[in-house]
Amino acid sequence: MPLDRFGRNINYLRISVIDHCNFRCVYCMPLDTSQYVPSSQLLTPVEIERVVRAAAGVGFEKIRLTGGEPTLRSDLLEIVDRIARVDGIRDVSMTTNGVLLPRLAKPLADAGLNRVNLHIDSLDPQRFAKVMRFGTLSEAWAGLEAAECAGLTPIKINAVVVRDYNEQDVVELARLTIDKPWTIRFIELMPLGNNECARLAKDNFVSSADSMRRIEEALGTLAPVDNPNEADESVNYRLADAEGIVGFISPVSEPYCGTCNRMRLTADGRFHLCLLNDDELDVRAALRGDGGDAEVREILIKAVQAKPTGHRLHEGISTAQRSMFQIGG
Repeated sequence: MPLDRFGRNINYLRISVIDHCNFRCVYCMPLDTSQYVPSSQLLTPVEIERVVRAAAGVGFEKIRLTGGEPTLRSDLLEIVDRIARVDGIRDVSMTTNGVLLPRLAKPLADAGLNRVNLHIDSLDPQRFAKVMRFGTLSEAWAGLEAAECAGLTPIKINAVVVRDYNEQDVVELARLTIDKPWTIRFIELMPLGNNECARLAKDNFVSSADSMRRIEEALGTLAPVDNPNEADESVNYRLADAEGIVGFISPVSEPYCGTCNRMRLTADGRFHLCLLNDDELDVRAALRGDGGDAEVREILIKAVQAKPTGHRLHEGISTAQRSMFQIGG
């Protein structure tokens, strides 16, 4: 069991497979982004599998593939297949904008992907375009339907709430849970990086309490729902007689660092120890050197032990060296 120095069971590895994206969400990636990890520096499917085997060997059980947009990796099916075959890994999931799922959902499920989280910030086509800038609501919705048809369930929809962009849309998104067995999760803005996205996060922040208040005023009381996974960052509720769940992820207003169970691997092969800190350990050099799998495992254990107790947003300190699209959320 990979316990860190604060007694947290770190058993969940989030792997960013690419930092490219076919969207440019206002809070994640600036429009003028042009500096990406060169293809030669991205971890290969074999290298990703080696990291996952090392992780499983010390007790990691869950893997989530992120980006950028992970479906832009041409070898994504091979990556999923290799991860799904690793002994000890019981859950392989992916976060995606869904645009490419109409042709990929079934092959991904066949390769061993268990479920997906889809990113939809608004059900209004114009506001969707304002927040996410590239892509359309109809494309994202087609991806959601393809994922459900392929059995990549339970479906979770993530929405980042941004003042003056989509704060009013939390009501219609929450309304989906009345008839659908989906989980709709509203995420607070986080100031990552040192660019316009970080500034937006500070100037256009909406607390989960504000979103919850708006939903209850329109749709009625949200009743708390017990979460069987204490490490889940989402605090969950249910509308009266609803099929699905409304969740709130509140890293700024209600930090959950004390139950964090995550380690992150960047697309260029570094363990990013905490989403909102810059601390990292390089593992790509070991993967491409002569150290072997034992060295990869040692670096991972060192990363787990070096994981900080929490973020320092209350001190005005956040990730400066990487933006959200370079970490994977």
